Amino acid sequence: MGNVNANVDKSQEGLPNKACDVAALFRSRIPQTGKGGILAGKSRTEVRGYSGWIHLSLLFLGLFFLLPCPPARAASLVEQPFGFLYSKVRLTLEEGYRQEWLGPLVYHHSGELADTWAIPPLYSQSIGVTLDGAERDFLYPLLTWDRYGEEYRFQIFQIFNFAGGRSMQNTNVHRVTFFPFYFQQRSDIPDRNYTALFPIYGTLKNRFFRDESYWVLWPLYIRSKKRDVVTHNVLYPFLHWRHGEELRGGQFWPLYGFEEREPFSFTNHWGDLQLQAGHRKRFVLWPFFTTSQAGLGTTNPVRELGILPLYYHQRSPNRDMTMFPWPLGYAHTVDRENHYTEWAAPWPFVMFARGEGKTLNRVFPLFNLVKRPTESRTHILWPLYMHQHIHDPPLDRKRTRVLFFLYGVTKETNLDAGTTSERRSVLPLFMWYRTHQGKERLQILAFLDPIIPLNKAINRNYSHLWSLWRAEKDAETGRATQSLLWNLYRRESSPESKKFSLLFGLFQYEHGTNGRRGRLFYVPIHVSKHR
Repeated sequence: MGNVNANVDKSQEGLPNKACDVAALFRSRIPQTGKGGILAGKSRTEVRGYSGWIHLSLLFLGLFFLLPCPPARAASLVEQPFGFLYSKVRLTLEEGYRQEWLGPLVYHHSGELADTWAIPPLYSQSIGVTLDGAERDFLYPLLTWDRYGEEYRFQIFQIFNFAGGRSMQNTNVHRVTFFPFYFQQRSDIPDRNYTALFPIYGTLKNRFFRDESYWVLWPLYIRSKKRDVVTHNVLYPFLHWRHGEELRGGQFWPLYGFEEREPFSFTNHWGDLQLQAGHRKRFVLWPFFTTSQAGLGTTNPVRELGILPLYYHQRSPNRDMTMFPWPLGYAHTVDRENHYTEWAAPWPFVMFARGEGKTLNRVFPLFNLVKRPTESRTHILWPLYMHQHIHDPPLDRKRTRVLFFLYGVTKETNLDAGTTSERRSVLPLFMWYRTHQGKERLQILAFLDPIIPLNKAINRNYSHLWSLWRAEKDAETGRATQSLLWNLYRRESSPESKKFSLLFGLFQYEHGTNGRRGRLFYVPIHVSKHR
């Protein structure tokens, strides 16, 4: 038998042993009658009464607080274990460590990219290590606060939010939104400021797919601008007129409407001359009679005519399509650009296509077989079985799903690098993945992870709660870990050693290059060295 202090884990020097500090604190509160003790000078009756209730309290706090801790400089077999109350372990898939208090209730993850504290599912915060950013969630996705550099955003259930930071023009912009009633933006540039109180009065800029919007007693009057086109609406959507460069139009919906634009050339952001295609559109008694011409001035002008629900056709140099009646009728398409011909009756449930660019056999929902030069899809009894294969070098991607998310397999290969990533899941039983770098992780159970895979916020706020079993492996470093019920059972292996522990570290065993070591209730029970 050697001295327990003979083998010192240098990697653990200087690491705080918070659990043992707590234990020492409680042990220091045990009454002492010796010289300098807090009960020195007390009568025997007083000592019995005082120490009795303290010892009873300590008993209810649990046996863990009275168990001895390993010496400060000695390496514990599972780094810093203290039962269900606290544990600290080395990360497997990256450099760093992880601390857990009360099993799934509180944890701290200090990794290479971020430092995360969480009380799932109530609160979490993640501070970037290599990038200047931070994320804070409260009952995600109810309330979130995110910052990336000087930009920030705070939201409450996507209804109330404010955001700001330095824009691409190097100016500070601050937004406040109480959707859909109040919108405000303030900037160093006055022209970027706006305030809107919906539906009474207001102006918006660069919101809702418009460069600018202005209204008075919405929908009584609305003016919007998108690029060079300005549209005025009165009693939206019934009456509007619009104008722009080489453009004019108007409508009295649904009776009659038109819009015309002549083709013209302009200089783009890169200083190149670019053609803006023209178009002509009209409708009478929408949607029953519509006609349009698009791509005017280009090599592929497109003409469309709709007399709904009786007839619809599209004609262009690249593609012809005829359908009657619309939309659930016979359809015939000749695609000269992609080199295939397609028939459907009724569209889109029964369809067949032949040609170099596309082969299709579909009788929905019984089967759907599609093949293109870079993609193929197979559906059997949709959504019972769905498979997709994309081969577009250097990417090769295969995905198989059963009943949407009940079972899923995704495999991606980088043909140039010769690496493969893979993900498998069965909702809600497990999720497993392996990255291109050979890092693997298995989690049992997985309620949201298969639906929103590899989502940082879901993983941070929820996955830790239901991860009954966690297994990780790094092929590059040779490290691997398995954990059951938040370290009730834990096993670690590396090229240098193998460790395992039971009952939250009450029993531990390690076998490695430095010999064999064991602990029972944190007390060394055997130490041996290799000769």
